[in-house]
Amino acid sequence: MSRNSRRITFHGGAEVSLAHESVADPGEGEVLVATRLVGLCGTDLHAVQGDHPFIDLPYSPGHEAVGIVDAVGEGVEGVAVGDRVVIEPNLYCGTCANCLAGAYNICDELIVFGCQSPGGMSDYFLIDASRLHAIPANLPDAYAALIEPLATPAHAVAKAEVSEGTKVAVLGAGTIGVLVALVSKARGARQVVITDTDPMKRERALRLGIDVALSPAEFSQQTADAPDFDVVLDCVANAPSSAQAVGAVRKGGTMIVVGVPAESLMFPLHLVQDRELRVLGTLMYTKDDFEWAMEFLAGRPAGLDDLITSYYGLEEAGAALAAALSGAEGKVVVTPDAVLSAGA
Repeated sequence: MSRNSRRITFHGGAEVSLAHESVADPGEGEVLVATRLVGLCGTDLHAVQGDHPFIDLPYSPGHEAVGIVDAVGEGVEGVAVGDRVVIEPNLYCGTCANCLAGAYNICDELIVFGCQSPGGMSDYFLIDASRLHAIPANLPDAYAALIEPLATPAHAVAKAEVSEGTKVAVLGAGTIGVLVALVSKARGARQVVITDTDPMKRERALRLGIDVALSPAEFSQQTADAPDFDVVLDCVANAPSSAQAVGAVRKGGTMIVVGVPAESLMFPLHLVQDRELRVLGTLMYTKDDFEWAMEFLAGRPAGLDDLITSYYGLEEAGAALAAALSGAEGKVVVTPDAVLSAGA
């Protein structure tokens, strides 16, 4: 039996609309999920401001979705009605060279649920069962909401080959930047330095156990004469941050572009050549990164749930977007249900 559902659409800026729709029963291999909560992320903020090169407006958001299985189609295995699940939103072809090599995050035909196809900011949504991961019963919603955001840093840090003894800098102390820094520490980095223009974000990073937090100006002064970082991960991805990242990497080191640049940038290529640097992009994640994120969060790291600073109902999605755009919030979450507590 079909379900009545509300769906949110972002039109650009702070313009948001809510529509009513009927969601069909799941077909073969599909799962009907009742949304429990959806996170807003930097991708959404870039998109509504027209700064995301791969998302067209309007779009229906919700790639950071946690829900409960409401119904399953024929042939579905691995999840059952009543299971709490998180979506892995990369929808891939399975037949291109990258998919066959296991790198489906860079599928030639990649579509992202909640970016290029309607997402989970709704009461119900349908998705292929292969895109769902069951959430451990002992993992509260506030931590489950961080599985998808944490998988991106897990992939980036693995790509950077951070290991015991690596000296790491992370540019940008938003949610993703802080998680990149925490993953770097979990992978054994001997020192992690994070930068941000916002002193409150720097203070939050220090509370979560990051070794050093600096302003971009302080970081530039520190690295101007002695670039000694093995790895710099740029979560800002604009012209000043990319130049700063390259300038801070030691000879033979690695720079990872984590953030999404809004446009082409002037880049200090002469330093890349002269210092024989590796400059790599990173996109999303694969199953291994998702599973690493779930295992890490299962340990309930202290303070991580505090990254979520506010919850809004589905019909308050406009207010949620405005709050996220203000820059004064951490992670903003939208839920069709009543406001959830961190321990829910």
